[in-house]
Amino acid sequence: MSQSHQQPALPTCPGCEEPLDAGDRFCGACGHDLSAVPTGPGDRPTMAVAAPPAGQAEAGPGDAGRAGAGTPDAGAPRAGAVEGGAVRWPAAAETDSSDVPAPVHSPADVPGTDSDGRPLTGPGAESGGGAGAAPGGPAHEEAGAVRVRHDHRAAPGGGTATGAAADAGGAARTTGDRAAAVAGAAPDGAPEPGGDPDSGDFPLAAPDPRTAEHAPAAPAAGEKVCVACRSGRVDPDGYCENCGHAQPRERDHMEQELDTVAAVSDRGLRHHRNEDSFAVSSTALPDGSPAVVAIVCDGVSSASRPDEASAAAATAANEALLASLPRGTHPQQAMHEAIVAASEAVNALAQEPAGAMGHDAHRHQNAPACTLVGAVVAGGLLIVGWVGDSRVYWVPEDRTRPTARLTEDDSWAAQMVAAGLMNEAEAYADDRAHAITGWLGADAYELEPHTAAFKPDRPGLVVVCTDGLWNYAESGEEMAAAVPADAQERPLHAAQVLVGHALDGGGHDNVTVALLPFAVGPDGAGSARESV
Repeated sequence: MSQSHQQPALPTCPGCEEPLDAGDRFCGACGHDLSAVPTGPGDRPTMAVAAPPAGQAEAGPGDAGRAGAGTPDAGAPRAGAVEGGAVRWPAAAETDSSDVPAPVHSPADVPGTDSDGRPLTGPGAESGGGAGAAPGGPAHEEAGAVRVRHDHRAAPGGGTATGAAADAGGAARTTGDRAAAVAGAAPDGAPEPGGDPDSGDFPLAAPDPRTAEHAPAAPAAGEKVCVACRSGRVDPDGYCENCGHAQPRERDHMEQELDTVAAVSDRGLRHHRNEDSFAVSSTALPDGSPAVVAIVCDGVSSASRPDEASAAAATAANEALLASLPRGTHPQQAMHEAIVAASEAVNALAQEPAGAMGHDAHRHQNAPACTLVGAVVAGGLLIVGWVGDSRVYWVPEDRTRPTARLTEDDSWAAQMVAAGLMNEAEAYADDRAHAITGWLGADAYELEPHTAAFKPDRPGLVVVCTDGLWNYAESGEEMAAAVPADAQERPLHAAQVLVGHALDGGGHDNVTVALLPFAVGPDGAGSARESV
């Protein structure tokens, strides 16, 4: 039955907010009708969860004799009281304030009765049927429309908490007008889309991407795994097949350390790829003394395939030194031959197969090119060789002693300074300062390898680097200030620090540096430059 709303006494007029007297039916100021019933609340009052007493099954949603229609007498235990290990719930009101039959629910995990009021420990729970659900009866026919699985957890007493779903008649009564909302539910016992039939989950609107058939296969052993999602396989183009993330290239950051030499190369912060390359190695001279090699190359960005040029030059120069030094070739002559070998390797890149240059008619005018600088420490000598604007610095272990730059740039700025037309500060402030006048490549004017030999009389550190580093530490003093004090003992760490110095300064170019600690024997002689 419905309940009429009573007009509450209003302290002020809803229209003009003038004070009202008790019993006023109209506002004396604006004439507002105070007898108008205000709009009722949009929601319904909260009803206590209730279920019919055990053993009294519902006959149907329209039956007048609904179980639990009466009000519990004064002697009945309070709601939720526990008697003899079972929970006793009060009978629910037949209707609520909106004339809608009050729902009768019971949580599936509360012992006592299921959602139809049947004892969970009775035969209905164990057999999956219930009273009033005889096959072929009306309830059985009505239940054929919809069946809903609520839960599959075990209930006390050995039964299951799915009496409503297992009982054909109870299923139809329990769902009532909710049948349309779950009309697509799977039959009892059948797996639902995207879920395990025994999980108790509701059906998913879409298949679970973790178990869908279209999900990418997990990477096999030895295959690269995406650095972003850490689950997808990386395709040959360098993209994740799962999330599409572009993977870092192997050359974006490279590190290598041997016993007496270490090198680090980084893409920097502005370039889309790393066009630098390096090679470090060690071998033995014919007398058994060690020889340490470091080669650093910088690809010319305005040329085609500069990354390939730098890699080819570094590899060729390193292999040439490893082949000639053990044969007894003088280290300075070996360095000269290594630069020539590197030049030939870069020139070979310009020899494209027939038809490969069809997309670029001017490819022959823009051959791959790079610069090269190298150092060899062998037999108490320090040999350096270079073509281009990459440099070698000498940083003594005793920082109170002077540092030195051991190479001269093949650049426009260096030519202006050598000709006396500008001082060094003016030349390197010019926009043309880094235009190189010497490089390795098929379009180089003339190959002029530079080599020099030194015999330091004190221990120190040899810094071999590209302009991506020395742009942020140009003078010898600035480079010495950037080199960590323990670089002799930890060359790899020192190389990482120097690369970080360049990145902190802006990282406008690729950064590559190799460090060779130089030790002096007990009969250390004075330094001497044997040749330029």
